[in-house]
Amino acid sequence: MANMDSSLPEFYKKTVEERKGILKDMLSLSDEELRLLDSGGITTEQGNRMAENVIGQFALPLGIAANFRINGNDVLIPMATEEPSVIAAASYAAKLCRPDGFVAKCDAPIMTGQIYIVGVKSPNDAKKKVLARKMELIAQANSEDRAMLVKYGGGVKEIEARAFKNELVVYVSVDCRDAMGANAVNTICETLAPEIEKLSGGTARMRILSNLAIKRKAYAKATWKKDVLQKSVKIETNIDVVSAMLEAYKFAVDDQFRATTHNKGIMNGIDAVVIATGNDFRAVEAGAHSYAAYEREYTPLTRYYKDKEGNLVGEIELPIAVGIIGGATKTHPLAQLSLKIMAVRSAQELAQVIAAVGLAQNFAAMRALVTEGIQKGHMRLHAKNIAVMAGARDEEIDAVAELMALEKKVRVDRAKELLEKIRGEKR
Repeated sequence: MANMDSSLPEFYKKTVEERKGILKDMLSLSDEELRLLDSGGITTEQGNRMAENVIGQFALPLGIAANFRINGNDVLIPMATEEPSVIAAASYAAKLCRPDGFVAKCDAPIMTGQIYIVGVKSPNDAKKKVLARKMELIAQANSEDRAMLVKYGGGVKEIEARAFKNELVVYVSVDCRDAMGANAVNTICETLAPEIEKLSGGTARMRILSNLAIKRKAYAKATWKKDVLQKSVKIETNIDVVSAMLEAYKFAVDDQFRATTHNKGIMNGIDAVVIATGNDFRAVEAGAHSYAAYEREYTPLTRYYKDKEGNLVGEIELPIAVGIIGGATKTHPLAQLSLKIMAVRSAQELAQVIAAVGLAQNFAAMRALVTEGIQKGHMRLHAKNIAVMAGARDEEIDAVAELMALEKKVRVDRAKELLEKIRGEKR
């Protein structure tokens, strides 16, 4: 990650063109790269090579989360999302824990593939045969590695197996380096399947990657000072914010209905970065929610506690399978620009950034819920969408949105009334 100042003071008050100018100067972006931000990044013809039956493009707003400091480095984080308040909330959470910011780490980029063998007469014997030949199978897979993972220090690292009734499942652990790894893992499983069939006496019914990447987890941690948290509350209240946050966390631990929404808030931030970098947000979503219930009841992906000074400490742990090479990450120009803005140099660095964003997003949602309520900031931003629906244009949008937010009447009918009033005053 490069050295920069991620605080971007009053960035949200700038015009779109002013924001792009700031990024151009900070990151030495070219005019061509800036034009990508207006075009959605791809032409319809490029899209036609990425998916099937293409008829056009569907763009999402791409914003920058500010204030993030991760492992001592300031990072600007591109986030692609249509949901109001997500980027603002993540930026605010990061601001409240500066200057220390987030400490993040991650496991080696190991993905798991599965070879599912059916029609096995003696699964336990088959398991023993496979494991007895484990080193030969690993050598075979790595010698036939078409993705050249071994050249860069990756490749198959482990083979395990589980016996079921008339079935055998072989687990292949693959170090994917800077790739997400789906294609490489699937290819390796297909390469090994014939030999596994011979050893087991069964038929390889499926050869496929698993999105439960328990060997590829990312972790992030941050401390929010109790006095900073208390001062962040803009309403008059006797609430002890740290205690209220811990109560909110306990609610998520005790109640699966709350835990689901708690984790959804985490994914608001994580998905936005995953999408911006051209990675597979569906795979990350599936892995995260599966991990939340892995060998236990469904639980929050974050945890909170007090340190000895009474400050609030937040931690997150979840599998994050992302890459910086291959797939849309390589072919989508905006994905490449997003990686350039973040200045990440490896898939592991990207995973650490994503984990920090997930923790920040979760903290921000909880803080809002236990203080002024989630709707205050959210509806203020949502009001702009309602103003547009009512027909507001240009500067009318902000004017109508601000009035609705003040009145706490964010409705299309009220927006139309206010718009007529504003236009009447101009005549």
